[in-house]
Amino acid sequence: MRPLAFALLFALAGALPLQAQGSDAGDGWRIGLSFGGISTLGLTVERYWDSHAVEVGLGSWSFRDVSISPVFKEYIGGRALRPFVGLGLWVAVAGPIVPAERTGFALVARAPVGVDWAFVDDHAVGAALNFNRGLAVRRSDPEDDLPMNGRIVPLPELYYRFRP
Repeated sequence: MRPLAFALLFALAGALPLQAQGSDAGDGWRIGLSFGGISTLGLTVERYWDSHAVEVGLGSWSFRDVSISPVFKEYIGGRALRPFVGLGLWVAVAGPIVPAERTGFALVARAPVGVDWAFVDDHAVGAALNFNRGLAVRRSDPEDDLPMNGRIVPLPELYYRFRP
């Protein structure tokens, strides 16, 4: 049922007749804020050309950790409402809380699927569901040697972006 819902979303976005003033293809940069995804609050820089983009997000979950994520994205359609898919990595580093711990580290594969809406001139909002799967982990507790869970974990994200 979910693949059908995504297919309908993509078809709807391609059929929309309205073109926002700020959604032209071309080349450029966008910067913005994100909520969720790789962090509670994050800063995002995106370089786009035609229907492609490379995005780098930087954020934190608890201000004791740092998350960074480069992602390649492909936008579908040239309308004001543009679905996208992406693929990238997410690296999270967390410092020790108590002296007996070490710095924790996680490397995660990330595949966002979402929609970007250029609602006026150079401003856009969007939503994505990030499908994440752990690739490597070093836990902060040196005695914690549990194997990594191989499940895919979906994390929602909302964002605001603008072209400077």
